[in-house]
Amino acid sequence: MDIADPISSILRNKGPDLWTTRPDSSVFDAIQFMSEKNVGALPVLEDGQMVGMITERDYTRKVVLKSKASKETAVSKIMSTATITIGSGDSVAKGMQTMTGERVRHLPVLDGEQLVGIVSIGDLVKWTISAQGAMIQQLEGYIQGGYAGA
Repeated sequence: MDIADPISSILRNKGPDLWTTRPDSSVFDAIQFMSEKNVGALPVLEDGQMVGMITERDYTRKVVLKSKASKETAVSKIMSTATITIGSGDSVAKGMQTMTGERVRHLPVLDGEQLVGIVSIGDLVKWTISAQGAMIQQLEGYIQGGYAGA
């Protein structure tokens, strides 16, 4: 594991599940689905193409705080349409930089134009911690004379 590894490595570890919603779904249904799947965001797809994202943050700021009815409000009315994405071949480090710079917690992952997954800040942090642990073990082995290279 390394922070230079591609985002696709994280997706392979997470498994094939990719949960989405539609723009005409009610906000209530989308939030309920997020709760069932224990996720904080859903890509919004229309005719197989990603048209936005809905997050728990969108719900709290655009529905709860504005006293809207979640059962009567469509996802399309509150979703973020200027969605920040990352490529499946981009590095974990680039994902961390993007999330930090753009102040987002979830990144849809694209392979070309095709949505292939989503990574969260938690996914990237876990990967980074594991990569650091592996590096520490390698360095300890090297210091103790157990390094078999060059």
